[in-house]
Amino acid sequence: MQKPAVTVMVKAARAGGNILLRHINRLDSLNIVQKRHMDYVSEVDTDAEQAIIKELRRAYPAYGVLGEEGGLQGQGRYMWVIDPLDGTSNYLRGLPHYCVSIALVDNGEPIDAVIFDPLRNELFTASRGAGAVLNDRRIRVTDVKTLEGTVIATGFPPRERMRASAQLKCIDSLLTQAEDLRRTGSAALDLAYVACGRLDGYFEAGVKPWDIAAGVLLVREAGGRICDFRGANTPRMDDRGPDTRPIIAGNIKVSEALQKIIVTSNYAASFS
Repeated sequence: MQKPAVTVMVKAARAGGNILLRHINRLDSLNIVQKRHMDYVSEVDTDAEQAIIKELRRAYPAYGVLGEEGGLQGQGRYMWVIDPLDGTSNYLRGLPHYCVSIALVDNGEPIDAVIFDPLRNELFTASRGAGAVLNDRRIRVTDVKTLEGTVIATGFPPRERMRASAQLKCIDSLLTQAEDLRRTGSAALDLAYVACGRLDGYFEAGVKPWDIAAGVLLVREAGGRICDFRGANTPRMDDRGPDTRPIIAGNIKVSEALQKIIVTSNYAASFS
């Protein structure tokens, strides 16, 4: 049975998703601002986040919010961590791959998660200790034992371009074993796809809490492992955690193999 918080999160995610869909036919008229180098935000991001927060606060007014666009709004043990449009670059170019991501964290640890792909009407949900679900169907990570034949996702965020050479060397090593690589443009959906077995693994550096908080719980509840490039647990995912962090996701065997390549290729060393 779905937890009351998840029911509210689903309603909020659908409200945000409806705003994204409402604007897809007028992308050329959107007001777009460059937040940082190669990092953009539109009025759609802002409007969707406001709609999401409105629904969440209607039910849980005392909880804090950490949103990609609005930043920190209130603090406390319980925080909503929100990305109203993960995959903004895809969205603004008309590429059909983006989502709404919402997590409820308790002292920095995600306890409930919703990722909603409005174009495909795919709803990923998870609660700590209760498993992960895609549209009412239980999901699990793949059970592959090695990197042979795997499809792995990664990303190249603008804030990590100084390490691009090290990452490409890592990918060169990875492709001697893996079948292929994907770069989809949405960290949240990459993690959701690992959770449901569409991808075997995922790694990326420079991701922020709102990029991954919901996806991390989905992978864990689908039987997967989440760690950093050295194999350590990910730090807290609220305003008291680091601004960015590296992450690996997959089943135990795949995540261990990915971590080994990241270390032996010296990509991990670029973060020391």
